[in-house]
Amino acid sequence: MTTTFLDAIKTRRSIYALDKNITRSENEIEEIIKEAVKHSPSSFNSQSSRAVILFGGEHDKLWNIVEDALRKVVPADSFSATEEKIASFRAGYGTVLFFEDENVIKGLQENFALYAENFPIWSEQATGIAQHSVWVALAEAGLGASLQHYNPLIDDAVRAEWDIPASWNLRAQLPFGNPTTEPGDKEFIADEDRFRVFK
Repeated sequence: MTTTFLDAIKTRRSIYALDKNITRSENEIEEIIKEAVKHSPSSFNSQSSRAVILFGGEHDKLWNIVEDALRKVVPADSFSATEEKIASFRAGYGTVLFFEDENVIKGLQENFALYAENFPIWSEQATGIAQHSVWVALAEAGLGASLQHYNPLIDDAVRAEWDIPASWNLRAQLPFGNPTTEPGDKEFIADEDRFRVFK
């Protein structure tokens, strides 16, 4: 691994304070996201990951959907903190929705029955890799982001709003934009508690 690659990984942090004052064009961001997903590995080269990229009003619409869904389940007297959190995501420039195509997974289960029970696990690994790849690539491009998980609460509304295929299973949401603050220091557990090396 090169120092540049490790530096890029270190740059990726959860950034919640965002605004819309980005310096990259939408076309550039779209290409970054597409390339990051396209070149993320998946078991059996399944390429099961799917992404929907929302800019401008479409991005705002997503966070309105999230807010409306949460109003139905969060008590009104404690909703202000939730409302503030959603507003911070809406303040960003765009959102990437990550999906896994269940038809691909089912097809692999049928064609490789010996590994059938593993394909859903490997699908989760594939989406995790794709999410990380996009997040790192956006961070390297100077954009802040954070990974959110409002699925399955918003699944039906998202599917209806953007005509998402029924086989696409929503896994995560990545709001992004211009970072307006630096992330705080990150603490790490001791290496001896996390790694074992045998030589």
